[in-house]
Formats: sequence, C-alpha cells, structure tokens
Amino acid sequence: MKTESVKLGKNMKRIRISKGLTQGDIFRSLGVSRGFISNIESGKTNPTLSTIAKLAKALGVSSDELLK
Repeated sequence: MKTESVKLGKNMKRIRISKGLTQGDIFRSLGVSRGFISNIESGKTNPTLSTIAKLAKALGVSSDELLK
C-alpha cells in the first residue's frame, strides 16, 4: 500500500509543477492545510477517494492520471 501512496504523491507533484501550480494553490482550492498536501506528495498519507477526485479536479486531470 505504501508504494501506491508514494506513486500518487510523485504523480501529483509532477503534474502540479508542470502546470505551474504551488502547494498553496492546491490547498486553498481544496480548503485543507498545506501540511496535508505535503504529506500526500511525500507519500506519508493515504487520501480518500473523494480527496483524490478533488485533487484531480484542482489539477485539471482525471483521477486515473493521478493514480498511474
């Protein structure tokens, strides 16, 4: 399970940076803390499916893209 969390985090960070977004942009659009976004990107937390869907929407990609 840990490898999936790390993979999600790496994909999220790669997509975020490629779109010129900061962690601040993401946490403000989701209404969560910066630490929460940082923990997802570093693979330290497992977000719910609902959160993954919200992250995907904030990044402008499909949930599938985040989970590749």
